[in-house]
Amino acid sequence: MNETPKTLLTSGEPEPVTVYNSGAPYPLLLVADHAGNTMPRALGRLGIAEAECGRHIAWDIGIAGVGQILADALGATLIQQNYSRLVIDCNRPPGSPASIAEISELTPIPGNVALSEAAKAARAREIFWPYHHRIEAELERRRQSGRPTALIALHSFTPAFRGEVRAWHAALLYNRDPRLARRLFELLKEQQGLIVGDNEPYHVSDKTDFTIPVHGERRGLPHALIEIRQDLIAEESGQQKWAKLLARLLPQAYSEIAAG
Repeated sequence: MNETPKTLLTSGEPEPVTVYNSGAPYPLLLVADHAGNTMPRALGRLGIAEAECGRHIAWDIGIAGVGQILADALGATLIQQNYSRLVIDCNRPPGSPASIAEISELTPIPGNVALSEAAKAARAREIFWPYHHRIEAELERRRQSGRPTALIALHSFTPAFRGEVRAWHAALLYNRDPRLARRLFELLKEQQGLIVGDNEPYHVSDKTDFTIPVHGERRGLPHALIEIRQDLIAEESGQQKWAKLLARLLPQAYSEIAAG
């Protein structure tokens, strides 16, 4: 079995969660489940080549930059996860098959094979839960102070998946409550030249997602999961462009559904 020391993260390693613009007053709370691709020193590179750690299988390329630029433009708080989704996926229910993937796309992840329950628990305890507890704490603080809040989950997707090219430039995902996602979808569709997915290439469900079902749906908060194609935001110029667009359209979408 692949074992993990009793303490997974050691002194000097990055914290699992970063809060950007903490305490910002804007009602939209931005979160990024797959913002980083850091690997704990104790796990090496999980048995994969270093080049694999920079690919989309390890993180949502470009989304940390978009999130931080957008947070500054709106005056909003961003909570982002810093460790690779290959260590533990912070948008998958713990214990689900996709939580600690043994194969990602077509790439085997040897360091995730035959893990003990203690090793799995250490990843959840030190990486997954600190991130979600921080989101929970922020939402609870806002609730207790009577502050209106909407949850915006930021993600990026690969331009091709298993050989199939994806034409969408962005997508809006949702499940039980489509209000905010659908309004933002409509506004993006009005932008010249944009191809926008409506619950594609993915969709939100209790089996495949954690952040929106737990922090958005259970709390009854307006919410949306935004996906942007990675080749459009791999560089800073693209991150600036998309953050500027979202900074213009998100407030409009939120104000309209809040008023309705």
